[in-house]
Amino acid sequence: MSQQPIVLFDSGVGGTSILKELVDLLPKENFIYLADSKNAPYGERSAEDIIQLSVKNTELALSLNAKLIVVACNTATTNAISYLRSHYDLPFIGIEPAIKPAASNSEVKRIGILATKGTLSSELFRKTSKSYAQHINVIEVVGKGIVEAVEGGWTTDKEFIEDLKIQLNPFIVEPIDYLVLGCTHYPYIIPQLQFLLPAHVNIIDSGRAVAKQTQAVLEKRHITTDSLTKGNVQIYTNVDNSSHIENLLATLRDINVEKKDF
Repeated sequence: MSQQPIVLFDSGVGGTSILKELVDLLPKENFIYLADSKNAPYGERSAEDIIQLSVKNTELALSLNAKLIVVACNTATTNAISYLRSHYDLPFIGIEPAIKPAASNSEVKRIGILATKGTLSSELFRKTSKSYAQHINVIEVVGKGIVEAVEGGWTTDKEFIEDLKIQLNPFIVEPIDYLVLGCTHYPYIIPQLQFLLPAHVNIIDSGRAVAKQTQAVLEKRHITTDSLTKGNVQIYTNVDNSSHIENLLATLRDINVEKKDF
């Protein structure tokens, strides 16, 4: 089992931000990433649709001999991971907005959450927010068009940046000192966020924490690879966006990107 791959899935290319952290921390593991761009974004879909898509991706991951599945999507995690864990007998790692560190470290007691509608409206998000941010003013903003911009590769376009500036206005009106990114696509717009927000605002995503949690689960279950060489990275995408994915992952070791119907 140690040589079996770790499989990640997301509604498109956003979860590659998690993949980068995993490859950096666990360079000898084999990884397969499923980019379900055909059905992106999940954030605008019903909970039932999200569960069905997550099941579809999980079934494909199992057919690829996964030893562990990373649900590299905040929306899929908050809506579907409980179902997946109750129906499949292998470990799942989920992605949740990093509310706890933001709330714990905020000096002004105001933090921002930039996330999809599907994440912000989920029961799991509400429970997390209630657990860690009871005495914090949490300003929630539903990201509009951000996933599509990351998927399409136009995050540096003037029109997108102007629209993003408007979306971020609630964080300016009620000044925050921490902004939590609640979607795995959003780390790809951190340069734009840093440009548009005051310099003192700390931006937090969950990538490194997810990688460390994955490492901990592998070790606990004794399924860490015993390979002495670097592992492989295989990307499956169900639309014609291979060159875009290769650009996003340019800092990684050799990867193989292949179009696959799923």
